[in-house]
Amino acid sequence: MTWLQQYRVRHYLRNSIWALPTLGMATAVVLVRALHRLDEAMGWQSSFHPDTIRAVLGTLAGAMFTFIVFVCSSLLLVVQLASAQLTPRIIAVLFKDRVTKLTLALLVFTFTFAIAALLRIGTTVPLLTAEIAAWGSAGCICLFLYLIDHIGKMLRPSGALQSVAEQAHQVIESVYPRRLKGSHEMASDSESAASRGESPLIIASSDVGVVLAFDVTGLVALAVRYGCVIEVAPRVGNFVAPGDPLFRVYGGAGPPAEALSHSIALGAERTMEQDPAFAIRVIVDIASKGLSPGINDPTTAVLALDRIHHLLRHVGSRRLDDETVRDANGRVRLVYHTPNWEDFVRLGVTEIRQYGGSSIQVARRLRGMLENLIETLPAERAEPLRQELKLLEKSAERFFQEPEDRALAEVSDSQGVGGNHERNCSPVQTDLCREQHQENLPLDP
Repeated sequence: MTWLQQYRVRHYLRNSIWALPTLGMATAVVLVRALHRLDEAMGWQSSFHPDTIRAVLGTLAGAMFTFIVFVCSSLLLVVQLASAQLTPRIIAVLFKDRVTKLTLALLVFTFTFAIAALLRIGTTVPLLTAEIAAWGSAGCICLFLYLIDHIGKMLRPSGALQSVAEQAHQVIESVYPRRLKGSHEMASDSESAASRGESPLIIASSDVGVVLAFDVTGLVALAVRYGCVIEVAPRVGNFVAPGDPLFRVYGGAGPPAEALSHSIALGAERTMEQDPAFAIRVIVDIASKGLSPGINDPTTAVLALDRIHHLLRHVGSRRLDDETVRDANGRVRLVYHTPNWEDFVRLGVTEIRQYGGSSIQVARRLRGMLENLIETLPAERAEPLRQELKLLEKSAERFFQEPEDRALAEVSDSQGVGGNHERNCSPVQTDLCREQHQENLPLDP
């Protein structure tokens, strides 16, 4: 099985909600047979009458089937509401949620177990089988209540943002494994490969879709085998049409096109597996939906800015030059392109600044984020942040005609409104902070 086939299987199972419940059905059938044999071997029998157990298990099985249908229908309704309120991209978060998959699997397991146990009741009642079937159905009520609590918390704006941000931090560390130590990022090895004047062998795409991921280890092995340097032309997350460049091969005869095409995965929509920018894209979409006139919820945008603030600080501390992978001898074998610092800053700030320009809460929180990043990140990260800060000031001049409102919008606030910076001052600095704040307010006529 090629890497591409393995990836497609993993991706399908990871994003499918039916696979684990199906496994639960098979497990229930096998377990009932094993327990029934154990009951017969040990001579364990229930004191209840067989007709009573049949009636109880039949009722529980029918109720459990209705329960499963109700849970699935409720989940679909909740997903639709969350996608309309937050962003359609949040649907993938629910379908990957382990708690949801495990709960559905246990519900289906209990239903199948009750049916299989009912079929094995004859003139006597096997003790373990009947007890597990009956009490398992009661336990599913607790699972259902826990699922409601979990989904209710996960699909709130704060819960959805937390789920996306947690995945984003993991992807950032995997895509950018090196921390920023020097004063400047090194030049890309892909530029040095192209500057040799070599005419690359271009491998075009024969399929259509968004680049989801590629096999780093496999591509390096191919480059070593054929003595060449392989460059992945599109970035992860880019849309590729048939005929677009997929790989550029420098030096050597070059691997077969089929082998290269089996080392990259295309799909219908972006994922966060190797795409840290998509995680910020999802958070920005949630903020933009909150700032839309139909919803008008700037507090959701402020919650999103809290997460973007943390992610930009994380990204800003990493080496963001195009990544190169070397072989055991230290020779460059693979080059792939990744978003740079300017890309992340524009992605995380521009649309929220435009859509939330008329909100004092968003303007204050955005200013607080930019000023904090300028202070805490290395000096070479500051210029794009200063540019966004200047644009934010121009937006305040355009949207807030009243001097008092403009003065309020030009103050940093970690909560948007209510987290006045004076509270972060020490007692000795309080008077100085108040004086600085008063200088920003217009004088009475």
